[in-house]
Amino acid sequence: MSQDDIYAGLTQLGQATAIPARPEDAVLERVPNPQAEVRYAVRFTAPEFTSLCPMTGQPDFAHLVIDYVPAAWLVESKSLKLYLTSFRNHGAFHEDCTVSIARRLAELLEPEWLRIGGYWYPRGGIPIDVFYQTGPGPADVWIPDQGVPPYRGRG
Repeated sequence: MSQDDIYAGLTQLGQATAIPARPEDAVLERVPNPQAEVRYAVRFTAPEFTSLCPMTGQPDFAHLVIDYVPAAWLVESKSLKLYLTSFRNHGAFHEDCTVSIARRLAELLEPEWLRIGGYWYPRGGIPIDVFYQTGPGPADVWIPDQGVPPYRGRG
């Protein structure tokens, strides 16, 4: 598969693209997996993810870790960045944001396996961590620990 074939049809990569106003407006793009015959894991880390509290409008912050074992498709990373950034003005609870991201990626990519860890900073003094995965992790693919320690505050 040539590089031209892989990137054909992408609408955001290599050009100026505005941040979508809402997650529903974001265009998540995918490219064919040129190593589809190999089983491997992909990790995206978004340590400065933000959204808004749907009740107060105050900002919420999270460290997201997304792992997946691709099948035929890979997520195009610029489109993922724009999608995640579109949450900065989106009001939703931590659980809804985390699971919505996972489900949208799973629907787009149809991966062999996907998981997300949403490590949210405290709201009202309580950190909320949200975890989702599509099924058991594959036994024969190295899936490292997400490496995010539990919230400890000042210690």
